[in-house]
Amino acid sequence: MTKQSKAAKTAQSTQLAQAPATVYWRFVFVVICICLVFTGIGVRAAFIQVIEPDQLIKQGDNRTKRVREAAAHRGLIMDRNGQELAVSIPVQAIYADPKIIAQQNSLADVRRWDALAKVLKNDTQALMAKVSNPKRRFVYLQRQVTPAMANYVDELDIPGVYLRDESRRYYPSGEVSAHVIGFTNVDDKGIEGIEYLFNDYLTGTPDRRYIRRDGKGRQIELLKEKEGKKASDLVLTIDQRIQALAYKEIKKALTVYQARSASALVIDVETAEVLAMVNGPSYNPNNRKNTGAHRIRNRVVTDAFEPGSAVKPLAVLSALEFGVIKKDDIIDTNPGWMRLGGSRVQDSRNYGELDLRSIIQKSSNIGTTKLALSVPKEFLLDTYYNMGLMSDTGMSLLGESAGLFHERSRWSEFELATLSFGYGLSVTTAQLGRMYTTLANGGANRELTIIKHNNHKQAEQVFSAQNTQAVLEMMESVTQKGGSATKAAVAGYRVAGKTGTSRKAIAGGYGDNYVNIFAGVAPVSDPQIVVVVLINEPGGDLYYAGDTAAPVFSKIMGGALQLLNIAPDGLEATNVANLTFNQ
Repeated sequence: MTKQSKAAKTAQSTQLAQAPATVYWRFVFVVICICLVFTGIGVRAAFIQVIEPDQLIKQGDNRTKRVREAAAHRGLIMDRNGQELAVSIPVQAIYADPKIIAQQNSLADVRRWDALAKVLKNDTQALMAKVSNPKRRFVYLQRQVTPAMANYVDELDIPGVYLRDESRRYYPSGEVSAHVIGFTNVDDKGIEGIEYLFNDYLTGTPDRRYIRRDGKGRQIELLKEKEGKKASDLVLTIDQRIQALAYKEIKKALTVYQARSASALVIDVETAEVLAMVNGPSYNPNNRKNTGAHRIRNRVVTDAFEPGSAVKPLAVLSALEFGVIKKDDIIDTNPGWMRLGGSRVQDSRNYGELDLRSIIQKSSNIGTTKLALSVPKEFLLDTYYNMGLMSDTGMSLLGESAGLFHERSRWSEFELATLSFGYGLSVTTAQLGRMYTTLANGGANRELTIIKHNNHKQAEQVFSAQNTQAVLEMMESVTQKGGSATKAAVAGYRVAGKTGTSRKAIAGGYGDNYVNIFAGVAPVSDPQIVVVVLINEPGGDLYYAGDTAAPVFSKIMGGALQLLNIAPDGLEATNVANLTFNQ
């Protein structure tokens, strides 16, 4: 054997000897890697199950823990006599689980889906497309359905389509009290009126049961129970009998006088409680389809207007309070007009010399102007503020306006004059009602309230009882022969009030549309009720407050006095009583 052959054989042997060593180390490396992987898995398992198990527990709880709630109905809203104005009735919602629908292949039964679409007044294809995504687990098909519809859907027995209990708000008084009560949305949350203002008070907390269930949805463990809070009922100061009467007359006035809108407010003098608050046109809170936003607005508290002659008694009261005149004094209004600066103030005719009673009866601009200018400007302005004008009425209703009043450091005589006969400021019907309530209550100012309670705030005495009673008796002449509102008289009762006919402001001045107001008190001998009536933009031949607002006032005031069983104090009633006694 040659040396080369031996060398080759030796090299080959060396290679064969080294090959197993390479395979061994590779094996060792793989084993080490496998051990590291299992060690990592073990460490990770120990970490998430022993050291930091919270996340794993959370994921498990998300899949097994559930909360079951008992239905908590919304509290009742009632009038002062216990009549229900808003109640919650049990209804059901139709919903679907697209995952179950896909698993059960329920979409294949087109006939049942056609029937469901028909009862829901929906397109079949659109309905099926709504529930075709299996990644979704909850889809509402329709909320607050009637029991009959819910029964029908239940009988269809479509896999993946279910019913759930809920409640719906129902308003027995309908459009009569709609602006006061308001309404709720589909989730039973108040979004207008009293429903919105006292939403938290009316909403209860449902009873909750925390359970654990298995993969098939069966309850396997009761974890805890939490008792809910029962919803509270709310009692309003509204007297639904007077509310219905006032709405009837306002609705009739809209047609008779072809008015754009109308409002009425009835207030109890002693407590300042609102007995009625109505607006027209109204709406049906039980079916608000195609209802315009202008119908929903509570105009009694939201709409501000220039009150016109309705605030003229304040000029008389201001002069009496300051002491520049006495109730029997005479004011010379000759020649029926006067110039203040570069502007002219005038009456409809020359009334000559007038006493304070006649100034109010004839609604003399000259008379009220002279009275307003006879007192310091600050004193006159304080009279308006003390009456509650240009401020919150205390009801805090949704959208309530504070009115409009331009504060000035300097006032011209003409500006003070226009203020005295109701121009240059804007007030709401509610503010005007508060003003007349203060007059009727002997000068004691009290915030209005619409919620029935016994903790009334103490009235603030802002004017003397003697002077307010004197002004009230002067205002009685307005409804008597020779006054501007004889149609406001109520048979058997002494009625005091004042008309207000003001032009509506437009760009650059005043237009041809009017706002008619009549506010009054009865009975004068012992004031019990204040009624304010507003007719906005009458469209017929009658456009003075004495012809439009006054007759509506008479109907509402007369009806309210009878409903509350208030004794007559008029001359007619006295004569009838004497005649009966003599017999």
